[in-house]
Amino acid sequence: MNIHEYQAKALLREYGAPVSEGRAVLKAEDAKTAAGELDGPLWVVKAQIHAGGRGKGSFKEAEAGEKGGVRLAKSVEEAAEEAKKMLGKTLVTHQTGPAGKQVNRIYIEAGSDIDRELYLAFLVDRQSSRVSIVASTEGGMDIEEVAASTPEKILSFDIDPATGYMPYHGRRVAFSLGLTGGQVKQCVALLANLYRAFIEKDMEMLEINPLIVMPDGNLKLLDAKLGFDGNAVYRHPDVANLRDETEEDPKELAASKYDLNYIALDGEIGCMVNGAGLAMATMDIIKLYGAEPANFLDVGGGATKEKVTEAFKIITSDPNVKGILVNIFGGIMRCDVIAEGVVAAVKEVGLQVPLVVRLEGTNVEAGKEIINTSGLNVIAADNLSDGAEKIVKAVKG
Repeated sequence: MNIHEYQAKALLREYGAPVSEGRAVLKAEDAKTAAGELDGPLWVVKAQIHAGGRGKGSFKEAEAGEKGGVRLAKSVEEAAEEAKKMLGKTLVTHQTGPAGKQVNRIYIEAGSDIDRELYLAFLVDRQSSRVSIVASTEGGMDIEEVAASTPEKILSFDIDPATGYMPYHGRRVAFSLGLTGGQVKQCVALLANLYRAFIEKDMEMLEINPLIVMPDGNLKLLDAKLGFDGNAVYRHPDVANLRDETEEDPKELAASKYDLNYIALDGEIGCMVNGAGLAMATMDIIKLYGAEPANFLDVGGGATKEKVTEAFKIITSDPNVKGILVNIFGGIMRCDVIAEGVVAAVKEVGLQVPLVVRLEGTNVEAGKEIINTSGLNVIAADNLSDGAEKIVKAVKG
């Protein structure tokens, strides 16, 4: 689960992190009042979407202007005007894809003097199963670009969970970033606070880009991006309340409400599978036969008829889906339950595209009987390879 920049800064402020004063704006008529509550002489107006590269992005609508999603203003009136230009418009960045994202929130922040821009992040390292610190002197740039062009400018190391964060971790980061004097002490304290926030709030990513050094030598978080472990959000009602459902794929949002593991993709063949491993194998074999999967969908081992029905409805709601492959291996999951769900869903929403069903395992004969006597135009498959070949052929012709 991700949250907006202004929400991230408010949370980190509670942990003692130095951030600028700012105001969130949801309605254009509130922009001038929000800007007027901040001291000048410079205001920063930022589009709030769950994507990076906002400053280098562009709006689809001409009336939004050509300055990108992060703009500077030299008066309250100018800040309000820039906010009004961006609200309701569609911002396209390298992370949103060509469709872009609609800007429903603006963050107006007091400007900051910048001497240097640095990069800092806490991440979960999947290989070591530890929290990793990543730091670089190349703040303000995409870390992927820095890793590709100048990897020697990136410091990365893991924190031993037996000790947790220690002051020497902070000093190591400070020295790698070229900090001196009192800045080193600030860095040690800042990283201690950020690590505590990371652990206590079950984050999976905490990125500060840039972390700035101001002319007076003090450090400040100029931008912040936080991501949380979705499986642990139930432990943090305060974080759950920050969720912005308008930023999420409607199909993925609907799937989450029925405890379905769904991820939208760009292909043309919808997949309904039980088990993440089998779902990955199904996607792979679809590609092997020359097509692309439209989604990853794992209905789980204990899916009910109702869950299967909702899963099928989510797949068919995708206009890019030209065919559907249902691939079920019934261990815990019963094939007859899947069959009942598929039949119920098709009768409710209709079937406008080819449907291939492969069932194997518990109650497989009962499942096949339900499908065969349903009167639906369903193509039966004997195995996974046969199912993939048939659905690709049905879609491609």
